[in-house]
Amino acid sequence: MPAPRQYDQETRDRAVRMYRERRSSHPAESAIQARRQVGALIDVKSETLRGWIERSEIDAGVRPGTTSDEHTELVRLRREVAELRRANEILRTASAFFAAAELDRRLK
Repeated sequence: MPAPRQYDQETRDRAVRMYRERRSSHPAESAIQARRQVGALIDVKSETLRGWIERSEIDAGVRPGTTSDEHTELVRLRREVAELRRANEILRTASAFFAAAELDRRLK
């Protein structure tokens, strides 16, 4: 199976714009048909285009969901939390080690 193709943001934006123009100029056409037509024009699968359309609607506040900016911030915060948890575990381990060493020193 080949690796998924990567599209730049400009291509994604243009495809979404083309889809919206198609929907407004051909109101009788279904969303699926419009996605297929636009996808065929720019060589993008209609499901890929559907995801881009949904993402743009979420980012615009038209559709409920986590925006791209919020998602990026959540990923960053989760990484930071994981790093802080690792640091706390290291500090707990070191604290227990030094406390035991101090106890040994006092008992001698």
